[in-house]
Amino acid sequence: MSPLPPLDPRTSPLRVTAAAALLVLGAGADATEPDATRWRRHAAAATITRDDWGIPHVHGRTDADAVFALSYAQAEDDLARVEANYLTALGRTAEAEGEAALWADLRQRLFVDEAELRADYAACPPWLRALTQAWADGLNFYLATHPAVRPRVLTRYEPWMALSFTEGSIGGDVERIPLSALRSFYDRPTPPTPEERGVVPREPSGSNGIAIAPRLTRDGHALLLINPHTSFYFRSEAQLSSDTGLNVYGASTWGQFFVYQGFNAHAGWMHTSSTVDNVDEFAERVERRRSGWSYRYGPARRPVTARPVTLRYRRADGTMAERRFTTWRTHHGPITAARDGHWIATALMWRPRPALEQSWLRTRATDLSAYLKVAERKANSSNDTIFADDKGEIAFLMPQFMPRRDDRFDYTRPVDGSDKRTDWHGLHALATLPSVLRPRTGWVHNTNDWPWSAAGADSPRAADYPRYMDQTGGNARGEHADLLLQGKSGWTAETLRAAAYDSYLPAFARLLPPLVAAWRALPATDPRRAALAAPVDELARWDHRWTAESVATSLAVFWGDQLWREVGDAAQAERVNVPDYIATRVNAAAKLAALEAAVARLTRDFGTWRTRWGQINRFQRLDDSIAPHFDDARPSVTVPFTSAQWGSLASFGAKSWPGTRRYYGTSGNSFVAVVEFGPRVRAAAVMAGGQSGDPASRHFADQVGRYASGALRPVYFYPDELAGHVERRYRPGE
Repeated sequence: MSPLPPLDPRTSPLRVTAAAALLVLGAGADATEPDATRWRRHAAAATITRDDWGIPHVHGRTDADAVFALSYAQAEDDLARVEANYLTALGRTAEAEGEAALWADLRQRLFVDEAELRADYAACPPWLRALTQAWADGLNFYLATHPAVRPRVLTRYEPWMALSFTEGSIGGDVERIPLSALRSFYDRPTPPTPEERGVVPREPSGSNGIAIAPRLTRDGHALLLINPHTSFYFRSEAQLSSDTGLNVYGASTWGQFFVYQGFNAHAGWMHTSSTVDNVDEFAERVERRRSGWSYRYGPARRPVTARPVTLRYRRADGTMAERRFTTWRTHHGPITAARDGHWIATALMWRPRPALEQSWLRTRATDLSAYLKVAERKANSSNDTIFADDKGEIAFLMPQFMPRRDDRFDYTRPVDGSDKRTDWHGLHALATLPSVLRPRTGWVHNTNDWPWSAAGADSPRAADYPRYMDQTGGNARGEHADLLLQGKSGWTAETLRAAAYDSYLPAFARLLPPLVAAWRALPATDPRRAALAAPVDELARWDHRWTAESVATSLAVFWGDQLWREVGDAAQAERVNVPDYIATRVNAAAKLAALEAAVARLTRDFGTWRTRWGQINRFQRLDDSIAPHFDDARPSVTVPFTSAQWGSLASFGAKSWPGTRRYYGTSGNSFVAVVEFGPRVRAAAVMAGGQSGDPASRHFADQVGRYASGALRPVYFYPDELAGHVERRYRPGE
């Protein structure tokens, strides 16, 4: 369904200027006449309707026309982030940012090869080639009609490039390969001796999804919470519709033409980062022979495959230079490190074509059966999914790319690549995964935790599945979600929104009583009894709920952050989440010392430890820089909710920055939506900052107040909802 009736170029008072712009520009510097013909055709068949939040509702006669308009609208809003994402995906960031980015580029190029992507594009079904061509056309048309815009690197987009970025997460699985170990291996004329070591860092991650079945809701309609926790400003909001039945709304990562987390008129889906183990390391027994490097596989030896990679980078004076690498790979994957006498090969999903197919086709799925049929492509590797539809079906789905492995081996650490038993043996069938379909409990959730508590009593049992189905365990947000959902009924869209902003911090409810007990156990003569008496009393009386006015929230967060800095690396090495590590492995003396440090830091930075949380935790967006920076002297907005690491469902990943005392957020709640699947789908949403990346735009920061307060705005999904809220309506190029 179209947001508004499409413009008719024969009768509309709006001028279609695409053809005129092309004539003036000579069809663009790199455009051919076939390019110009396609651009004119798409522009004449598509409309962009901006609502009063600047959000584009794009419509096309065909799906390709809608994709053309979406990519054009994204370029209008934030071309810099579109380009940045593709520089990352293509392994070309150093061409813009310089030599320091070479290692991230090299990591990407271990998997991304232009010739292979071009061949993959040629093998795409016609419908997918049409979409990727329209995606490239929309961006190129924007560049052709905006000659004053100067991209840093990418002056022309090719349709095959879309296959480099098929995962809605910004970095994807490849970011689990540590750059330090990669550089140690490749930053030398010959490969290193195998004694060098590397560490795999695992940063805390976030996202929440909740679905509630009709029998637990007041009005008998399924409900869905969409709450990704990502870096700010790298998702855009949009609606795509076409005359062929496409009609989908939600969040897309800049540069992607599919809705990553969202809904259509009948169904919705929320992706959360999964805890499964499907990125593995294989320790290869390599040997240098006259014919080259080889590795042991069973009783035989196989050649290590060499592939040259040339990377360009920008010098400080703006000129370009090159570095050439010889990269290596075995049948397990590319070599990414050397450790304990072995080369380390990393195996992960790299299936661009089916991944892009799956990302697009699921936006047209109207019920759970249709969604599962699309999922049979098994090209989703990093996402758990929370699903709901207007039939009342809800589900928790595991990532469908799940290699079958011998569970006797611990795949959370490098396994012996010479042992054939450690190989991947095809993929699991969907029915063998610990997913939950239509649970009797009436709810499902995921908070980047294990699947064993996804649906209360109807959750899968860990004992029934291989160990590699989870590598992280539970977390405080999962505990929080359980408390909110178990035994509750009468849910509405508003009560689900309130649950998404519930202020309880279960990690502190568990961690603070032992701290208080440690203080009470101090001898009467210990000077810490007097020095910490007032802070301990503040924490002991606290209800473990964040508020902007709370002093205890400030104390608890600064205390927890101090311990996180001290034990985070050790917890990561042991694969234990940090709150659990603090609870079970940090002694009383260390906990008291951390409180002393927290009190001293608050006093130093703010004049008193009795500082309200709202004075510290702030939202600030100064300009359109991709690298964040902040200034205590400039205006900012109070955000009451904390980091997700303490169990807050609403997440604001904030810290102090160079030159600041206050905490400023750069990640966490980036898009929040609550969707109700009644006879008409109804939704409300908010995003971090605003839709536009242009500081001069009224939509650069117009959602900050709603973001901080959790006051979601209505989503205009149907024409009658959009009517009266139209800021501008036009064709691409006008």
